[in-house]
Order: sequence, then C-alpha cells, then structure tokens
Amino acid sequence: MSEASKGLRYTWVAVFLAVLVWSGINPHDYPTWWLEVLPALIGFALIACTRNSFPLTPLVYVLILIHSIVLMVGGHYTYAEVPLFDWIGDMLDHSRNNYDKLGHFVQGFIPAIITREIVIRKNVFNSASWRNFFIVCFCLGFSAFYELIEWWVALLSEEAAESFLGTQGYAWDTQSDMGWALLGAILALALLSKLHDRQLRAIGQGE
Repeated sequence: MSEASKGLRYTWVAVFLAVLVWSGINPHDYPTWWLEVLPALIGFALIACTRNSFPLTPLVYVLILIHSIVLMVGGHYTYAEVPLFDWIGDMLDHSRNNYDKLGHFVQGFIPAIITREIVIRKNVFNSASWRNFFIVCFCLGFSAFYELIEWWVALLSEEAAESFLGTQGYAWDTQSDMGWALLGAILALALLSKLHDRQLRAIGQGE
C-alpha cells in the first residue's frame, strides 16, 4: 500500500472515531443513540474485515464516511432536533425539522453507489439498464426494510420509539422517507456513475 493510501485510510478512521466519540458524549438519550449509530458501527466492522480482500474505490469510502457522520449526528441530537435544521426550519417557516429527510435521501444516495460497485465488480449484470433498475429497486427495498425496523423498535421500546421514528406528527412520514431514498438512488446514479467508472478502471475493475 502506498503512503498516500495509508494516509487516507488513517484520516478516514480518525474522522470516523472523532465524530463517533463526539456523538456519544451526552446524546439526547442513549437508547436512541445506539439505534442510530449501530448501522455506522456495522459498516465500520465490514470495511475493516474486507479492506484487504475487497478494497473499495475512494469514492465509496468517502460516501460511507459521509453516511456514517449523518447517522452519528442524528444519533447525538435525534433526527427531529438537529440544531442546524431547526435554524433552517425557522428561516423557511417550516413546522418540522427536516434532518430526517436528509438522512433518508442519503440512505438511497450512498447505498446506490455501494451496490453499483459490488454488482459491477461481481459481473452480476451484462446490461447497464438492468443493473441500474436493480440498484434503484434494491435501495427502495432497503429503505422499506428500514421503515419496518423503525416500526418494530417502536413496538418494543417505548423509551426510544418517538425519537427513533422521528415522525414529528407527519401522517405520511414513512412514504415520504421512502420517496427521498428513491430520489437519492436515482440522483446518485445520474451524477456519480462516470466518476465511479473512472475509479473502477483505475483499480482494474471497470467495464
């Protein structure tokens, strides 16, 4: 591994751990914090286990870090009480904090590129059109499954249910969350595919 690659890896880990530690200091409540941060911790473990056998492109590593930060910020404040989005809501005269919508947009945007990398490198599809269709469907299905997890948590845990769900009284919150994830997946493919292809070719995995 080159010195530049080592430096990027150490920077990635340092940023992840710094935000994780900050997130875990006096969060809104610890049950919600664990629920929100757990996917980031699972992602970190998977990356650590596969860093040599299946190293990812720099783009995907950066996107995973961004997604982890979004999760950890949401875990610290809860998605309904992130201060920056309170300020944005006040400025735009919105009745709710929309950080959760950013979270669900990212939930489609970033898994779309992760999935794209895996299916291209594993030669799952011969057709780019079918590949993109699968990626969008996968991200939408993942979003729907996450909504089921939120529902199950709400049924099992009264303490963390409201903070974890973050519906803020919006009747169509579940459908809206899935819509934002769908939009994120489509935009990721439209905006990042060319850059992603260049990075895949650089590691000898492109088409």
